[in-house]
Amino acid sequence: MLRETCRVCHQDFYPTPLLVYENMPKSAQFFPIKDELSKEKGSDLIVNQCQGCGLVQLSNPPVDYYREVVRAAGISNEMRTFRQKQFSDWVNRYNLRHKRVLEVGCGQGEYLAILDKLDIDAYGIEFGEKSVAVCKQKKLNVERDYIENADSVLKNSPFDAFVMLNFLEHIPDPNTFLNGISNNLAQGAIGLIEVPNFDMILRENMFSEFISDHLFYFTRETFMSALNRNGFDILECDETWHEYSLSAVVKKRKITDLSDFSAYQSSLTDILNCYISQFPERSVAIWGAGHQALAVMSLSGLGDKIKFVIDSAPFKQNKYTPATHIPIVSPDALETESVSAIVVMAASYSKEVVEVIRKQYGEQFCIAVLEGNDLVVIQ
Repeated sequence: MLRETCRVCHQDFYPTPLLVYENMPKSAQFFPIKDELSKEKGSDLIVNQCQGCGLVQLSNPPVDYYREVVRAAGISNEMRTFRQKQFSDWVNRYNLRHKRVLEVGCGQGEYLAILDKLDIDAYGIEFGEKSVAVCKQKKLNVERDYIENADSVLKNSPFDAFVMLNFLEHIPDPNTFLNGISNNLAQGAIGLIEVPNFDMILRENMFSEFISDHLFYFTRETFMSALNRNGFDILECDETWHEYSLSAVVKKRKITDLSDFSAYQSSLTDILNCYISQFPERSVAIWGAGHQALAVMSLSGLGDKIKFVIDSAPFKQNKYTPATHIPIVSPDALETESVSAIVVMAASYSKEVVEVIRKQYGEQFCIAVLEGNDLVVIQ
């Protein structure tokens, strides 16, 4: 069945395919024998582009062996030299010596064997049984595995870094796959990911680069977008290997730590309550009904301690603060109501508000201004 929405952002494709190639090879690894020729037929490739993220991709289903990494030609001497330098520079630059590094989709260990010679603990996963057997013959630390879902647990995890070379473009559910990798990584883990370079394909008009094996055709922009969407920050992203590949160094995104917020909230609550307690009950007003002020009133439990809230916006006046239910009045209320102190919570307008109060009322009211997570008393 042909896909109708993007495999990464799930938005619709443009209504008209970019290309329809008829009678194309079923896969890069299928070669019929003579007796099969009468029944062997090609398949049509449907190339679409996502209206949302712009990623170019096939509508076709994946090939049967998409879980396996097949490097039919092995690696040349030039490629071996390139990878040796690339891996060594990567390990040194990102302080990966003595760290646990995983190759996702290691094939027959062509690149894992190079990694294994560096000063790291190198591991690999590969789905192809024959390839795993070859890896084990080479004495490489490889498990037969594939990341089927985001909760997949890999042996020897968590890893400090990972490598995935020319594999992501084969994966029918890249979001699940990338999340599964991330969930087997230590915090701050580093990754090296490469895919074929569609920017170069476009520049050189390489019309023959489409094949059923490759579901995705990443430009630098769409490659980075897919990685960012799935929890990785991009440290580097460049064209490499004669511009045929896009090579990204990524870092597992750190979950934002808001644990200190509760301490700041508690501290400000104490400060506000201490200040308000200096004055007669319900004789303190707050100036400002903006979102920050509303949040502070709620989080500090000021609903039964404040006389009213002053705000210059007419549409807020004669209403109440949400959650805390404090009356909102116009500044004119200060002419008739008895108020001992005003706490100004007007964000960037606070200085201006203080000037207005002092100009109109002099020293009639005590004034304090909320600045950040502190209360500054105006003398």
